[in-house]
Amino acid sequence: MPLNIFHDADGLPRIILSEPSGSSAEVLLYGGQVVSWKNERGEELLFMSRKAVWKPPKAIRGGIPVCFPQFGNLGLLEQHGFARNRLWSLDSDPSPLSPVNNQSSVDLILKSTEEDVKTWPRGFELRLRISLSPGKLTLIPRVRNTDNKAFSFTFALCNYLSVSDISEVRVEGLETLDYFDNLMHRERFTEQADAITFDAEIDRVYLSTPTKIAIIDHEKKRTFVLRKDGMPDAVLWNPWDKKAKALQDLGDEEYKTMICVDSAAIETPIVLKPFEEWKGHQELSNVSSSYCSGQLDPRKVLYGFQ
Repeated sequence: MPLNIFHDADGLPRIILSEPSGSSAEVLLYGGQVVSWKNERGEELLFMSRKAVWKPPKAIRGGIPVCFPQFGNLGLLEQHGFARNRLWSLDSDPSPLSPVNNQSSVDLILKSTEEDVKTWPRGFELRLRISLSPGKLTLIPRVRNTDNKAFSFTFALCNYLSVSDISEVRVEGLETLDYFDNLMHRERFTEQADAITFDAEIDRVYLSTPTKIAIIDHEKKRTFVLRKDGMPDAVLWNPWDKKAKALQDLGDEEYKTMICVDSAAIETPIVLKPFEEWKGHQELSNVSSSYCSGQLDPRKVLYGFQ
């Protein structure tokens, strides 16, 4: 069955995914970006800034931007690379991934252009499969080297999650891990807390993280479980009040209702020889949480939901 693609009020091609239980997702060809994920009750699970700029060449603040071929701000490339502000295409040949029902999945592709080669002279194909199932949103990114020489890149899927109050959020699964603190000139530290809570700006890259991370929203009694493979690092980001006021595409108070927890490959760049392919995998699931004295057993969150 053909995909339902329409142009929204901003003129951007948009794809709607839905599944029988009632959940839905919206994907833009611009940036290959998921900009909405709603549960079966129609509640929005992703954060989108009310001040987001929906016009090229600006990246869109919120949803799940794709950061490629770099995460950060290095060299001649724009911050977090160019994939998030390019127009992607539908991928007619997503092999070797097995076909899935078009109603709940879409395959996108971004290829190197003459414009991109000026700043990043590499030949590549970046593919992304986005699949929706009850309670789950799955993204499978793949990068193929179509050049005649090896190249390296860093990568991230930036998950802007909608939360009730950032001060009531706990992130579990990153305890005892080393991290780079971007607010401290990328100095390396070891996490000492039993769980990460938020009372100030945070911008950290956690290293060699587990395949499961839990984001617990006490007020909404909701837990996001992030499962990932091929992306060993995880980024935690919230701008807090001062940085939020400095960002033109973020409302002054919007930092209170968002948290970014990214699947990433940053510390060790991925190296591809000619015609090699890298594949990552990310699954976001949304589960309701029940509490005893306001706490959730992290072992149950991290290992109890299969």
